[in-house]
Amino acid sequence: QVRLVESGGGLVQAGDSLTLACAASGRTFSAYAMGWFRQVPGNQRMFVATINHLGGTTFYSHSAEGRFTISRDNNKNILYLQMNNLKPEETAVYYCAARRVPTIGVRSDLYADWGRGIQVTVSS
Repeated sequence: QVRLVESGGGLVQAGDSLTLACAASGRTFSAYAMGWFRQVPGNQRMFVATINHLGGTTFYSHSAEGRFTISRDNNKNILYLQMNNLKPEETAVYYCAARRVPTIGVRSDLYADWGRGIQVTVSS
């Protein structure tokens, strides 16, 4: 099991940038693909971005493509999500998640371990 703790959330204005971080425990971080999801209360958890175990392969949701960047530092066991030009409709709780395999995935049911989430609020 991987313990995940998100940080970096907060309140920003539309058009601002924000970087989320996810600190992972354990020695297996570099063996796992990782992902970011977000959820608005009452709605399903939605895929944002995913990265493979070594960071060489990434994939984004249509809305994130071109504005968000997922990256990882396997030496520090940290996953990042750089978000640029944020929009009010992207206000949500953001979660990082770990797959117990090296390859990327877009479905939330493919991820075994989840952080507790962190609030991102984008004001208009």
